[in-house]
Amino acid sequence: MIGISKLYCGAVEPSDALRYGRDSSKLPSHLLQFSKDKKPVVVWNCTRRCNLKCVHCYAQSRDIRYKGELTTQEGKALVDDLADFGAPVILFSGGEPLMREDIFKLASYARKKGLRAVISTNGTLITPEVARRLREIELSYVGISLDGMREVNDKFRGVKGAFDTALDGIRNCRREGIKVGLRFTINKRNAQEIPPIFRLLEEEGIPRVCFYHLVYSGRGSKLIEEDLSHGETRRAVNQIMDLTKGLFDRDIPTEVLTVDNHADGPYVYLRLLRENLKRAEEVYELLQMNEGNSTGIGIGCVSWDGSVHPDQFWRQHTLGNVRERKFSDIWMDTSNPLMAGLKNRKSLLKGRCAECRWLNICNGNFRARAEAVYGDVWASDPACYLTDEEIL
Repeated sequence: MIGISKLYCGAVEPSDALRYGRDSSKLPSHLLQFSKDKKPVVVWNCTRRCNLKCVHCYAQSRDIRYKGELTTQEGKALVDDLADFGAPVILFSGGEPLMREDIFKLASYARKKGLRAVISTNGTLITPEVARRLREIELSYVGISLDGMREVNDKFRGVKGAFDTALDGIRNCRREGIKVGLRFTINKRNAQEIPPIFRLLEEEGIPRVCFYHLVYSGRGSKLIEEDLSHGETRRAVNQIMDLTKGLFDRDIPTEVLTVDNHADGPYVYLRLLRENLKRAEEVYELLQMNEGNSTGIGIGCVSWDGSVHPDQFWRQHTLGNVRERKFSDIWMDTSNPLMAGLKNRKSLLKGRCAECRWLNICNGNFRARAEAVYGDVWASDPACYLTDEEIL
């Protein structure tokens, strides 16, 4: 994650993370990306079932009952292990996690074990009653996916009315005092929706938004041709920076992040070199703390059937299963060549990534995209939009 509001708008200073010793167990959630121990945030795709038909779904979910999902007791055993391991956050995802009947029980159990619990949802099932139950659990955050305004979002989600029900879900969370934010995956179909999304943030008082770069995984692997060109990506990131600054200038300090393309970090820094040299130096220090892509290090994934993956986009790479071994044991086992490589990848990277001067603060960007396009895990990330002049 690259915090546009944190970096470009100065919402976080290097001293903020240093004050907590950069220990993930002590850092507030908005500073976790700057931890030095990099204990993994674990995405648990607790169900594959979903009531929508999103064109970019990495889980390729449908509205059917899938066999083999972890039981409630197996889920609690996973939570126990993550708590003992020191994982700072468990993110309940799907599919649509609110379609899992025991989701409130599992999220509540995670909170009682001391984990920060987050739910990533399409928001369409968050009735006033569901919002009340989520508040009672004391979730850290509810992330709701919107990929544009009404017409664009509903086409992207494959269900008419998805926008309106998701917006109702956002409002129900806000009424209950739950921290809620938007999740937006940028592509050619919806890049023009970025300004309207910022207007929605302001109108609805939504305190956070994450703009995701497209990862070629699941149904999203069919959308490579709909990813933004490098020039279009630069324009989108500039627009996000400009619109974020506009909110801050109007005293609306919204948390804005970009996700899944660590070229954004150097790009923000290079822009600040032209605009604010002192802030650029501070941002460079924060980017060094961030350390770039964290697949296999600071982000991990457990599937609905207990399979463990380096991140949620890499389901073709299974490291083990929590029904057979604890997540913590699987995660620390470097006998798997991929995991060994991910944890110490710099010497394995090829092409532009191997030569890039930003390697220490990008860490090679997204390996899943490199494999999807070039068939090589260690090839350059094709979505890196920095020019040769900017990286050498």
